[in-house]
Order: sequence, then C-alpha cells, then structure tokens
Amino acid sequence: MVDLDALRQKHPEIRDDFTIDQHWERYGVEEHGVWKTLFKRQMEVLPRRACAEFLEGVQKLGLEPDHIPQFERASDTLEKLTGWRVVAVPSLVPDDNFFTHLAARRFPVGQFIRRPDQLDYIEEPDVFHDFFGHVPMLAHPVFADYMEAYGKGGLRALTQFNALKNLARLYWYTVEFGLIAKPEGLRIFGSGIVSSRAESIYALESPSPNRIFFDLERVMRTEYRIDDFQESYFVISSFEALMEETYKDFGALYKRLATGPSYRPGDILPSDHVHTSGTHTYVGGSHAAA
Repeated sequence: MVDLDALRQKHPEIRDDFTIDQHWERYGVEEHGVWKTLFKRQMEVLPRRACAEFLEGVQKLGLEPDHIPQFERASDTLEKLTGWRVVAVPSLVPDDNFFTHLAARRFPVGQFIRRPDQLDYIEEPDVFHDFFGHVPMLAHPVFADYMEAYGKGGLRALTQFNALKNLARLYWYTVEFGLIAKPEGLRIFGSGIVSSRAESIYALESPSPNRIFFDLERVMRTEYRIDDFQESYFVISSFEALMEETYKDFGALYKRLATGPSYRPGDILPSDHVHTSGTHTYVGGSHAAA
C-alpha cells in the first residue's frame, strides 16, 4: 500500500494525479554517476540480448550514458514518435493513478535513483529501472498501443471486476519480464530484465528457468515472485500478436479466472509450449495448483 500521508509530508508539492516535478537540477554528481555506471554495464550486455525494438528506442530517445535524462526533453521526442510522455512520481503509484496515466499515454517514472550500494537490487523501482527499462519500448508504436490498452483495461478491472491480481500477472510476465522469439533466437524486452545485468544474462542463458510460449489465460493464472530471478518467463511471438491477443474484452476471461487453479511460478503444465535450446516443444509434467 502507498502511504499517501507520508508522501505528502516528504513531497508537499505532490499533485492529485500523484505526479511531482522532476527537479533535474537537484541531481548531484553521485546520482548521475550511478546512472552512468548502470547505463554502461547494461549497454555492454544488451546488444547481444535485448530485442532490436528496445535498442532502437534507446537510440531514438537519445539516451546518454553520463547523466539522468531530463523528462521534459525526452517526452518531447517520445511524443513525436508515439504520443507518449513521461511524468515524474515520488514512488510506486496507486493503482487508479497508474492505470489513468497509462490510459492517457503517460508513463510514471520514479524521480529518485538508487544509492551506489544498491546497484544490483533495489526494492522500489527508481529512475533507472523506470526510464531505462520501460521508456525505450514506448518508442515502438505497437508496444506503445499495448501499454495504453493495458491502462484502459486496468481501469475496467478496477471498477467493474475484482481481477487486479490476474491483470498484474499479465503486466509482470510481459512488460516487466517478457521475452520475444526472433529469427536469431530469444531476445529480452521486459524492463525488469533489461535494467538488470545479472538477469539479462540469466534469462537467456541459464538452463534453470522455464521459457513458456505465451498463452493469455495461463499467464493470468500464474503467480510470480519479486525476491529472486524468475522461475518462468513467457515468450511472445511478436508485439503484434501480443496486442491482438490482449486487445479484447476480458469479461468472460475474468469469470473463468474467478474459479479453477492458480499455478506456482515454476510449474510446467502438460499443455505448455516450452522453448528449449533454440527450438520449442510441448513438455508435459506434473504440476500442482496453488
């Protein structure tokens, strides 16, 4: 839960839509230095692992290694590409504010950056995770439309259905930790992976996690963990296919999801279409419902 009273004490200028001014001029040498360190090491591993759409987004936005981006300047570029803008927020955003921003093609980005001793892990997403991880994909027109549709779907889920848990799983396994199948092999597009050096390598190269081809209901029935690398990743075939599969009325799906099983993060089902060693096969196995 977001403690609004505590946030208003710390950020008295916070607006009703949960945004604040970035105050770029207040970032110090150490903060820009953290960005530089994180940016440099990610750009050493991502050219061989991230999808072309992400890497093109970094270029189109003109992200620079030496300093934290200025949101207004980057937004002017992004708006010309796909109609999106970046807004600064002090921390995690309440669900209704978050969905409202996405539905209006505004992406909330944490205004702060982690400390030097938090390079490998930070519990609350900061400007590096939010901006470097998320914003380049918003320069891709189809993915930009997907994010707007997700925001509108979130508002419906919030007001008409009791299904935020299921919808959050869709976001987690696509926007945060999604993989995409390309002719050259699996590539990363999820922000939680592209902003983490260790998981950028693990997600593609470790034999440990399952890499399961995307099925909407399967994804929305699958729990996830936030305290370690993912036990399973879901693989989309294209951004167009993801948009087509999810740009629909979820009413009937939510009714099905209200009953039946939930799956643990590491479960493999007999029906799963699993990617293995450059190919994909159906892999059966026992599983337990949570």
